[in-house]
Amino acid sequence: MTDTTEENFVNLSSVKKSQKSIPSEKELLELSETFKALSDPTRLKIICALLKSELCVGDIALMLQVSDSLVSHQLRILRNLKLVIFRKVGKASYYSLDDEHINRLIKEGLLHVRDLD
Repeated sequence: MTDTTEENFVNLSSVKKSQKSIPSEKELLELSETFKALSDPTRLKIICALLKSELCVGDIALMLQVSDSLVSHQLRILRNLKLVIFRKVGKASYYSLDDEHINRLIKEGLLHVRDLD
């Protein structure tokens, strides 16, 4: 039996190989939510700012020239998706990227868009 059907030109062995690479529905949903969060320019600016160092809400607000409450709201979204973590020092919360994966994801994305120029 051949792996290719003539009427649809489907290569069944390629389909089966590719099908194995599709993540579970749960993983796809979580990845989709991550990319949705990163599609917002303000959240992306926050992530980029955190590539270099840990920052508090006030630092980020000053850098982006927006209100502390806007930054806090965006950080809460990023925190819920495990893209950033925070630590408390007195009343201040200091934010950083959750792990190296986020750092690599942003850097690879930047390489990609810079290559498009």
